[in-house]
Amino acid sequence: MCSGSFAKCLGITLIPLAILCTLANILLFFPGGKTVENNNQISEEVWYFGGILGSGVLMIFPALVFLGLKNNDCCGCCGNAECGQRFAMFTSIIFAGIGVLGAGYSFIISSVAINRGPKCLHNGNWSYPFENGNYLSNNTLWGDCEKPADVVPWNLTLFSLLLIMSGVEIVLCAVQVVNGLIGTICGDCSCGCCGGDGPV
Repeated sequence: MCSGSFAKCLGITLIPLAILCTLANILLFFPGGKTVENNNQISEEVWYFGGILGSGVLMIFPALVFLGLKNNDCCGCCGNAECGQRFAMFTSIIFAGIGVLGAGYSFIISSVAINRGPKCLHNGNWSYPFENGNYLSNNTLWGDCEKPADVVPWNLTLFSLLLIMSGVEIVLCAVQVVNGLIGTICGDCSCGCCGGDGPV
């Protein structure tokens, strides 16, 4: 498979992942699936917008760039098809790096949130009753959260999904860095414009 076509496949995969990450982050604003009386009752990590900004909005840019590589204007570099292709693939490396940074940010925020546990009502105060992820291996501790109901499985599930999806995004963007390097050095075999002087 040529580097442009492969990049397009990566872009097609990244878009639904970015949408799902955004939705997961939005759902985290409703702990236990319910609205809160005060925004201070929502875990701090939710407000860092890891899923919305990091693995959501920032991921749309590289995804769109990857999608456009297959149909890039390969004659756009001084009329030289090879030069145009290589420049387009080099540009994709930069955007893939942005994607890695965004998804990495979401991955770190999700990891911290899972380890820390959710903010909930405990002994009459809104706090973080768990320490160093001790609730992960002992679900009897989940009862320490009095309100909101089911906030522990809710946060754990959504932050775990964000962790997994952002991890996949990191891998896909890293793959495009390698693919982009290959395309920059070797060119994209799919270009046949400018009189069709290249293989399609």
